[in-house]
Amino acid sequence: MAERKIRVIVAKPGLDGHDRGAKVIARALRDAGMEVIYTGLRQTPEKIAAAVVQEDVDALLLSILSGAHDYLFPRIMDLLRERGVKDLLVLGGGVIPEEDIPTLKSVGIREVFGPGTTTETIVKYVQDHVNH
Repeated sequence: MAERKIRVIVAKPGLDGHDRGAKVIARALRDAGMEVIYTGLRQTPEKIAAAVVQEDVDALLLSILSGAHDYLFPRIMDLLRERGVKDLLVLGGGVIPEEDIPTLKSVGIREVFGPGTTTETIVKYVQDHVNH
């Protein structure tokens, strides 16, 4: 019996209009054999949480460059908890100051990847940390 592919959502919360990095990550995950759903630009926390539930994914990768991570990431985590989502690997990426990372991790963001992180590093992290 074939093992089920890892299912991932790559999402761009907020008003940030730059998605080149998110698209590069989405392609790298797909090239590694994962099923990837890219939500597109300017997604609300509510739409992202609904997509996670609807698509029954193993991981959520949030990409942000706008500086609103300190509001949007915790809001998404709250909405996921309200919807009963458990055991979901949630990662953050983009331009996020080092001093903000501990707060993001405290709300459930497992890891945060900054500029210059290789796609191989992110792919391996997802492969190693998804609970199958």
